Amino acid sequence: MGSGEWCLQKRDSFRSESFSGNDNAPETGCLSIIVLGASGDLAKKKTFPALFHLYCQGFLPPNEVHIFGYARTKISDDELRNRIRGYLVSDRSASPSEDVSKFLQLIKYVSGSYDSAEGFQLLDKEIAKHEISKSSQEGSSRRLFYFALPPSVYPSVCRMIKKYCMNKSDLGGWTRIVVEKPFGRDLESAEQLSSQIGELFDEPQIYRIDHYLGKELVQNLLVLRFANRFFLPLWNRDNIDNVQIVFREDFGTEGRGGYFDEYGIIRDIIQNHLLQVLCLVAMEKPVSLKPEHIRDEKVKVLQSVLPIKDEEVVLGQYEGYRDDPTVPDQSNTPTFATAILRIHNERWEGVPFILKAGKALNSRKAEIRVQFKEVPGDIFKCQKQGRNEFVIRLQPSEAIYMKLTVKQPGLEMSTVQSELDLSYRQRYQHVTIPEAYERLILDTIRGDQQHFVRRDELKAAWEIFTPLLHRIDNGETKPITYKPGSRGPAEADELSAKAGYVQTHGYIWIPPTL
Repeated sequence: MGSGEWCLQKRDSFRSESFSGNDNAPETGCLSIIVLGASGDLAKKKTFPALFHLYCQGFLPPNEVHIFGYARTKISDDELRNRIRGYLVSDRSASPSEDVSKFLQLIKYVSGSYDSAEGFQLLDKEIAKHEISKSSQEGSSRRLFYFALPPSVYPSVCRMIKKYCMNKSDLGGWTRIVVEKPFGRDLESAEQLSSQIGELFDEPQIYRIDHYLGKELVQNLLVLRFANRFFLPLWNRDNIDNVQIVFREDFGTEGRGGYFDEYGIIRDIIQNHLLQVLCLVAMEKPVSLKPEHIRDEKVKVLQSVLPIKDEEVVLGQYEGYRDDPTVPDQSNTPTFATAILRIHNERWEGVPFILKAGKALNSRKAEIRVQFKEVPGDIFKCQKQGRNEFVIRLQPSEAIYMKLTVKQPGLEMSTVQSELDLSYRQRYQHVTIPEAYERLILDTIRGDQQHFVRRDELKAAWEIFTPLLHRIDNGETKPITYKPGSRGPAEADELSAKAGYVQTHGYIWIPPTL
């Protein structure tokens, strides 16, 4: 089988039921991917490596795809290629240098500002050259603009694209934009940004990317919940005591203090990443896997969240955070937060959702921990050993495990905590788990918006956190100092315990070895 035939079969096999394209206008034209902010860190470390891995797997065939970098920096094509070359080869792939070189030859660089007609007219001219060289019928070619840019320039860039770089869409072609978080700082700024972009592009053209929605274990949530019979009767307030969604990093801001201080841990992690995970844990079964049906259910969850109470929030800031010269001496920005969200609906009434995120802690991990209620009539007297828990470990060492009580092997009738464990590294030894950005870029090319944030979803998320964020910004709510390398403020553990979480002492999950 020739390589071209293999690529075609592989690409077709990745089409999913949730894909919703225009069946009457097949996508036959060439594809131009434009990375705006091509000389920045995000593009070098995430966007271009994701495109490279898609190329290596046959999803970006060189006979129909070309990649353009656009930024203010005045460099040549080769200078851009040399800048990103070192980021293309990682531990997960032993790609030969030949693949790297062939991929880099697909990249062309255009220099220009983000608010001038001249730069975008030149960009459009270069894209058109590529489309003509591929003999694409006018109106059938596809243009994907990836914004690896700060949100402050989104409006001007969108205006330039709309005026100078749009593709005709009457023959199956399209123009789509991918925008990165943060989508504003609060409800008002997010709505303003949404309005500015929405005046220029329709919602089906806008892909608000949250890379957590591209993680393998996050994408597994819907399958776990709705394709397994034994979860259906358990997944409710009658059986579940509390849900924790946790993000922990064992390092601080590391030179990004000035940027981080503008946003803080709630805007950076909780309001987007963890809240998106909460939606997938708590949502009702959608009518189908169509993107709008799934996103409708997520919006219902967000609209059911009650206002956050001050007494159910603990903020922290690690010692030494303000030593960063880019951080103000009197900064009130939290580097740690625990907040309890309560969903006012039939399934989740009375179940606290404990969202926790922090920097400079004693470990690095992201996980969902569903803790079940205690067994009534405990004839084994084993409740002190801990409750049943269903844990989805998102990173590192991806795993799904159920913590449960079993008989201790031996002659005595004694009990011990153990687990049923699906560790991906052990179970799927020869499977490479895609990076989130690869999956999401591929979804964008296919027109599948399932794993992207819709405008009303974004608004509902900001409505939950904006009042709390304004109290922090105004200095009404202060962070508690905690030591780097600790669990965070002790008050956070006390809040979780008060909400109902029971920590298991003496049990530690150990990832199985190969």
